[in-house]
Amino acid sequence: MKQLSVGVIGCGNICGTYFKNMPTFSVLRVQACADLDMAKATAKAEEFGITAMTVDELLADPSIDIVLNLTIPMVHAEIALRAIAAGKHVYNEKPLAIAREDAQQILAAAAAKGVRVGGAPDTVLGGAHQTCRKVIADGWIGTPIAVTGFMLGGGPERWHPNPGFFYEVGGGPMFDMGPYYLTSMVSFLGSVRRVTGSAQISSPERIATAQNNFGTHIPVKTPTHIAGVLDFAAGGVGTIIMSFDAPGGGNLPCMEIYGTEGTLSIPDPNFFGGVPRIRRRGEREFSDIPLIYNYTDNERGLGVADMATAIITGRDHRANGEMAYHVLDIMHAIHEASYTGMHVNMASSVTRPADMERDLPVGILD
Repeated sequence: MKQLSVGVIGCGNICGTYFKNMPTFSVLRVQACADLDMAKATAKAEEFGITAMTVDELLADPSIDIVLNLTIPMVHAEIALRAIAAGKHVYNEKPLAIAREDAQQILAAAAAKGVRVGGAPDTVLGGAHQTCRKVIADGWIGTPIAVTGFMLGGGPERWHPNPGFFYEVGGGPMFDMGPYYLTSMVSFLGSVRRVTGSAQISSPERIATAQNNFGTHIPVKTPTHIAGVLDFAAGGVGTIIMSFDAPGGGNLPCMEIYGTEGTLSIPDPNFFGGVPRIRRRGEREFSDIPLIYNYTDNERGLGVADMATAIITGRDHRANGEMAYHVLDIMHAIHEASYTGMHVNMASSVTRPADMERDLPVGILD
């Protein structure tokens, strides 16, 4: 199969996982990386045997087909739009953009240019999530009627080397972790038609305790505890809580789907693997479900490979820009519902992506 070349912009915390994983897929050739800090780009280029470039050089290079945008959220839109203008496909880390308007501009520009937009998370393409989709489709829990998702923690200032951006507008637990949970919910149950919610800033500042920024005061500009209720277009109600205000963590399940014939416990949607569990009507205990799909380790880059394969074969890609936009729309709507004290009707919708293929060798997606 033909290969597409990838240029990575943004050489921060997450890039190493992408660099390690993408060569697994025969459809991808990782060619170059760039960062505003050339020392970071040079170090990663030497580590992984690729070329270090400036951002301008990478975007101008006609041999690069896909830009993998791993920059901080506030510049996701800027880099994506520049890549599209250069005629390149783009795959953004989450969220697709901070503002709805910027995300809409990305999708419109890509459509006009005839290039693809993809967006994290791609954990929904992993073995655990795909196994759960199969369980639901085969009727093991009957008709789904509700879904819950909970992420409660003490905030990234405890471990992240540069945590300030998590507390800027476009950050917070919903924009940071919400995409994993909401993308999973939409992948299982389809589009959301209406939301409501409550959100609060529990403290006006946070204090970093990670070693290299220990003692730094971080002003908080975005809600740090958010509770949302989702009405799905096809029926069913979702409940989601995202919080950086629980330093002791929580004891709630990461995600569960409740159906007319049973309950499905879904592993943490921030990961590709894990052990799904099911308890059907009349059963007293949950039972483990064996995974029947590939990609169960830290497989970040799977979405890029799926998009590249789709570009070559002409099919739709799964971790697509429309899905990323619908999730962004939901996150904004939950915040808006809190500010206005009203339900917010969704303007966007999305088609559930196709299941992954089973029984293919690792690294081959079609």
